[in-house]
Amino acid sequence: MPDMTTTPDRSRVQLPGISSRAYEHPADRSALVALRKLSGFDTVLKQMSGLISERRLRLMYLASAVRVSETQFRSLYDMGRDAAYTLDLHRVPEIYVQQDPQVQAKAIGFDDPFIVVTTGLLNLMNEEEQRFVIGHETAHILSGHAVYRTMLDILTRLATRVAWIPLGYIGLRAIVAGLEEWYRKSELSSDRGGLLTGQDPEAAKRALMKLAGGAYTHEMNIEAFLAQYQEYDTAGDLRDGFLKVLNLLGTTHPFAVVRVAELDKWHRSGEYERIIGGDYPRREHDADARVTDEVKAAAESYRRSWSESQDPFIGVLRDVAEGAVNAGERIFNRFSRRDGS
Repeated sequence: MPDMTTTPDRSRVQLPGISSRAYEHPADRSALVALRKLSGFDTVLKQMSGLISERRLRLMYLASAVRVSETQFRSLYDMGRDAAYTLDLHRVPEIYVQQDPQVQAKAIGFDDPFIVVTTGLLNLMNEEEQRFVIGHETAHILSGHAVYRTMLDILTRLATRVAWIPLGYIGLRAIVAGLEEWYRKSELSSDRGGLLTGQDPEAAKRALMKLAGGAYTHEMNIEAFLAQYQEYDTAGDLRDGFLKVLNLLGTTHPFAVVRVAELDKWHRSGEYERIIGGDYPRREHDADARVTDEVKAAAESYRRSWSESQDPFIGVLRDVAEGAVNAGERIFNRFSRRDGS
């Protein structure tokens, strides 16, 4: 039974005017910066997405779920207000509780986004872990992830309809695979946003660890769980590395052990403390962000993760990618010299 008290157990640092660029994974941020530069793109996508009606979904949850308020699920209501206050949202998103044993939470909508959490999640997580989840979904809203997620949904449906056309299906599957990779990175972004909202690193890691092992935290150990990631990253030969890539096909969320390790790494990097200390990009400067700079940051992020990985298959991919980059640079330099001569 959730604690219904209205008094927060501790104060949290507000982050006035924070830009979502502060916590977004570089691969996620580069895509979003590019998207924001395309004036009217989100409007076109909304018109394309007749199969996803925000108003219809809100009415459905209004009729079939419980909308949190001062008199219903009060603790969640306070968490939603705290999350909006911490990330400086101008409007507090509505939250609905849905009867469902599956552990799930999601942010829905373009113009007036709202959050849905299942009873399975509430039964699994304590209040501080729930706070992390609400912060995670609020970060999705601040980033505007719904636009790309809708695009992925449209293309996935389209891919199934043209499956009988080999080349068309292969082309669409390549796009969908790229969007799925972005989707997974957007989850890492919102994990960071959830940590910035709840400001309890241990609760954030516990919440993610529970996605793998359930409520038995007394039987689990965070350091041992992180050691699992090291084994996952280094285990096996080229065949195992290839199988890990295959396991990702069709998935939109990173595996739990990866999410805990990535969040722990980001927390230990000092970025979290720097942002909490007030050093972060502001929303008012989002228009000044350059796509080229963000793409370079994304490439550097992948290059760094590849260099840190001990996976032999990733090593092969890294060598191929670096070879292609080096060849491209040589060709570019050759043509540059010709143009200059």
